Amino acid sequence: MRIFLAGATGVIGVRLVPLLVGAGHEVAGLTRTPAKAAGLEAQGAVPVVADVYDAAALTRALAEFAPELVLHELTDLPDAVAELADARAANARIRVEGTRNLLEAARAAGVTRFLAQSVAWAMPSGEGADAVAELERSVLAFGGTVLRYGQFYGPGTFHPDALPTHPRIHVDEAARRTVEALDAPSGVLTLAEPEE
Repeated sequence: MRIFLAGATGVIGVRLVPLLVGAGHEVAGLTRTPAKAAGLEAQGAVPVVADVYDAAALTRALAEFAPELVLHELTDLPDAVAELADARAANARIRVEGTRNLLEAARAAGVTRFLAQSVAWAMPSGEGADAVAELERSVLAFGGTVLRYGQFYGPGTFHPDALPTHPRIHVDEAARRTVEALDAPSGVLTLAEPEE
């Protein structure tokens, strides 16, 4: 399958690219950072350097690659937990505006399969929760699949050495289960470990 992976160089994206390529899929990996394009190419993906907020460039990129599926793994999160509060507005923006631009580009390219990252825990009311609700609403209205991930733990995550509270999932397991979910029907799929 031809898959357009938005967020290909993020914490789960870097794990998804080799899994998808290894499974025989043709992958275009979206990154806004030109320096990361070579790494995507080395992993076997077609690097696409564009900003999700540049709707015209995004639409061109999807039209050129002609994917059968869009996998939306974009977030705008800092590297440190202590900086999360300051990143709330940027992450909410990518969930709303970034998702809208990806959905519109997918429609223009004739894509019918769309999977998008969400969260499996209840967020406190406010901008973040509103953005998650809007992302899920718009993806489901498209006929897509919402992937509600538990909190990631493992190398490169906010919880590299300790287990976060439930819902949670090791980031490698999250990537593996995402690949398994490519054919999931429209709806909400929760990817989290069972609670003991």
